[in-house]
Amino acid sequence: MKLHEMLNSLDRYPFHMPGHKRNAKFGITGSEIDITEIEGFDNLHSPSGVLLDIENRLSKIYKSKKSFMLVNGSTVGLLAAVFALCGEGDKIIVSRNCHKSVYNACMLRRLRVVYAEPEFDYVNCCYTSLTQENADKIIRENPDAKAFVITSPTYEGRISNIKSDIPLIIDAAHGAHLGISHFPAYPKGSLVISSLHKTLPALTQTAVLNVYDDSLIKSVKFYLDIFQTTSPSYVLMNSVSLCCGIVENGDALFREYYKNLTDFRQLDLYCLHLKYSDDISKIVISTENTNLSGKALADILRSKYSIEPEMASINYVVLMTSVGDEKQAFDRLYNALLEIDSDLMQCSEEIHKKPPVPKGEQTIETFIRTEACEIKNAVGRIAAEFVFAYPPDIPVIVPGEVITAEAVAYLRSLEESEVTLVSDSEMLPNKILTKAQ
Repeated sequence: MKLHEMLNSLDRYPFHMPGHKRNAKFGITGSEIDITEIEGFDNLHSPSGVLLDIENRLSKIYKSKKSFMLVNGSTVGLLAAVFALCGEGDKIIVSRNCHKSVYNACMLRRLRVVYAEPEFDYVNCCYTSLTQENADKIIRENPDAKAFVITSPTYEGRISNIKSDIPLIIDAAHGAHLGISHFPAYPKGSLVISSLHKTLPALTQTAVLNVYDDSLIKSVKFYLDIFQTTSPSYVLMNSVSLCCGIVENGDALFREYYKNLTDFRQLDLYCLHLKYSDDISKIVISTENTNLSGKALADILRSKYSIEPEMASINYVVLMTSVGDEKQAFDRLYNALLEIDSDLMQCSEEIHKKPPVPKGEQTIETFIRTEACEIKNAVGRIAAEFVFAYPPDIPVIVPGEVITAEAVAYLRSLEESEVTLVSDSEMLPNKILTKAQ
């Protein structure tokens, strides 16, 4: 019997956690199947029954040596992956467009970080793919690195198909649907982490860590037991069980979804641009040649058409799709974009600067003594906090880095374009936390 079937037939009175006791009078959605590790319902930290069955199904879907179900998102998988491969003070190669959680793992492990820099789209101001040539170069220069971490696919759907002699960790948080139907193949690496909830029908926080090097299974399990909650939500795990069933039996559903995406790609715009993505499930609309910013386009979609985009950047928006989108949803977006496009004017293309990337080994540091510094006076100071654009949580400034004039100028350009900037101290846009002098 599958987990969702077992949860739907609960018939024992709960003299156990959680405290809502599955009592409907509290009106807590999902509480009717929210239990703890009671007899017969297995234990995620030592699965041998119904939860192991889910992990085995995930392993079959992703053709892994072992798959671990995650209920703390891809974040916990990335933390465990970095710790499993790197000891204290080791060297690691990190693609600069990695998620904040990768940087946090490097900081906690006090790793010596060397950055790989993906290709950059200077018009739309975003990273694209990491080339094999660049990957090979940085591997040759750092043969002592214990791991190489990349993001593939990116938020914008760009894929980096690289091979590495160094163990490869792939943050494929946005790629849980890859390998299904006509979508591109699932990424190949030593450890690949995907958020089920981002692109498949599963609840937020659900993810999977797929192990393709079986020598890493025990180490990954050790660190997952440290980082992942000891009270995993059965509501979340129930959704993973259901998600597996949808993937296992959803050939026709995914074929229809892919057809809807290819039909949508026939969209013919005059001012706006439907940008290329390796993964066509990501709809990226560029405002690069218009009198409209990405933020303004998102606002129009939201206020006039009741369409909520995933993110807005300087001059593009990302609209995420999944097998959960029906044809009428694509038609609604299609018609909205045509109508918006008809009211726009063409403008000259603007070239943007890319965020600066420090060279050589870096250590992501925390400091006991810090001080707030005016942004205009911060050049040359050492950063004591993360500054990143949200979404997608890719740091612009990392603690321990020297703040450069280029970094300050880049932050100002993001601010002027109304991109959401977030810092640990929450003092932006006027001040930044620096190491005390």
